[in-house]
Amino acid sequence: MHLPMRAKVALLGFLASAGHAVGAVELTKADWDEQTAGKTIFVKFFAPWCGHCKSMKPAWDKLMEEYKAHPSILVADVDCIGDGKTKCDEVGIKNFPSIKYGNPNNLEDYTGGRDLPSLQKFAQENLRPTCGPENMELCDVLSQKQLKEYMAMPAEDLNSKIAEQEASIAAAEKEVDELLKSMQKEYEEAKIAKENRLQEIKDSGLGLMRLVKEHRIKLRSDL
Repeated sequence: MHLPMRAKVALLGFLASAGHAVGAVELTKADWDEQTAGKTIFVKFFAPWCGHCKSMKPAWDKLMEEYKAHPSILVADVDCIGDGKTKCDEVGIKNFPSIKYGNPNNLEDYTGGRDLPSLQKFAQENLRPTCGPENMELCDVLSQKQLKEYMAMPAEDLNSKIAEQEASIAAAEKEVDELLKSMQKEYEEAKIAKENRLQEIKDSGLGLMRLVKEHRIKLRSDL
């Protein structure tokens, strides 16, 4: 179907007003592997209600448009409240927006500015191909050896090994969370005990003794 130019412009305007940027890529757990395969990525994990996310949206949308046809770099969004929630949970997103970059399976935190010039500069200087099956020459000797072993491994064994490692990570995270909760509880109990002890000391007459001391100093200064 061929649309008149005015209709096309109106349609683009509608999409923009609805929050869909031309060239935008929104990832979910279901299509993550397919969309990111062989690419260095720059991803914004966001929540639609987040004020900071809304503020940087125009700059991020522009960056996505600039890289939409790039063969080895992907700039994308993940909606942590919508279809991307499962992926956000897997990555461990706690704050919005959270921006990460690098290898899709080993992302690093982006801590730079959120304006377009800062994002563009970072992308130009840091979004390069990384070590992986498609870029073996970029890997160190140990990583090359490991990659060759994993690539020769039957799919069932590889999936089993990945699941085992992910389970270990989940167990470690749970252990740390439980330790932090325990430490927090001990801290709160110690804080309450301290406050109670201080109140006991004050109630025993410390405040009144200080008043008497100040009164005597005042009397001497008045002589």
